[in-house]
Amino acid sequence: MTEIFKEDDILAQAIDWLDDGQQVALATVVNTWGSSPRPAGSQLAVNENQSFVGSVSGGCIEGAVIETAMQVLVDGKPKLLEFSVTNELAWEVGLACGGQVEVFVERLS
Repeated sequence: MTEIFKEDDILAQAIDWLDDGQQVALATVVNTWGSSPRPAGSQLAVNENQSFVGSVSGGCIEGAVIETAMQVLVDGKPKLLEFSVTNELAWEVGLACGGQVEVFVERLS
């Protein structure tokens, strides 16, 4: 089960990682359409060791978001990810009720 954190906890952990000299990426849900498991503003922080805190979906797209976060840490280029699915495929990809989610991933400094 994914533990849901308050945004303050996620940002506090990201700051702790930065203070420890680690690279950190922050993923934020910026838009949703239809049904989505997490609302706009939900965040996921990822460090260079692939440790993470928070949630942007509660489902399978988090793996893709973490993978993208690792790329963003390497090249420093923020990325906007869009995940969408038909209702028929919704359970397979972790968007339980269909819908679309946009997630912005950026490196923190």
